[in-house]
Amino acid sequence: MHIRNYDRVLWDFNGTLLDDVALGISATNQLLGQRGLPAIPSEEAYRAAFGFPVKNYYRAIGLPYEGEAFAEIAEAWMALYRAGEHTAPLREGCVSVLNAIRDAGVAQGVLSAMENRMLEERVTALGIRPYFDHLFGLGDIYAADKTDLAKRYALTHAGERVLMIGDTDHDAETAAAGGFDCALIEGGHQTRERLLSTGCRVFADFDAFSAWLSEE
Repeated sequence: MHIRNYDRVLWDFNGTLLDDVALGISATNQLLGQRGLPAIPSEEAYRAAFGFPVKNYYRAIGLPYEGEAFAEIAEAWMALYRAGEHTAPLREGCVSVLNAIRDAGVAQGVLSAMENRMLEERVTALGIRPYFDHLFGLGDIYAADKTDLAKRYALTHAGERVLMIGDTDHDAETAAAGGFDCALIEGGHQTRERLLSTGCRVFADFDAFSAWLSEE
């Protein structure tokens, strides 16, 4: 399979490679219920509300978003997420794309808002660690912003043509910060409309993305 002329592909993890939308909604709804707040009623409602930094998302749905209260709620959410993380599979179709990129000799990495050690654990547990020569995660669990990761990567890999693959408008922001090309795949943590608003290429699924990636 021919792959477009990239030196590296950088993947987002949650929502792009990992199908964890249902798990994220479940954890959030448990916290909302404990506080007598209305639950997120559907995946589409979730995708319309979710974003980065996560503080802004919490504020939109009524959860604490500042100071110690935010730290406590973030830790509670993470405990619920981790209790169910084994139920979250890889997204359908992603492994065939990982294989095609690897077989074409293009390097791959992960650039994620997940905390570093957890990212390493999950990628390894899911059996996809060998595809990546680098995993770039954050230093804490608060999922604030990963544009600095992109900027640091770009500084140390000047001249590379990089494609960033994600599922949110923050992935588009991250790609722009690093000077990367961007591709967004529907079915993750945000709606198609929000993805289209970024100006990046948007694909309905991995089959559509793979077809574009292999075009001459």
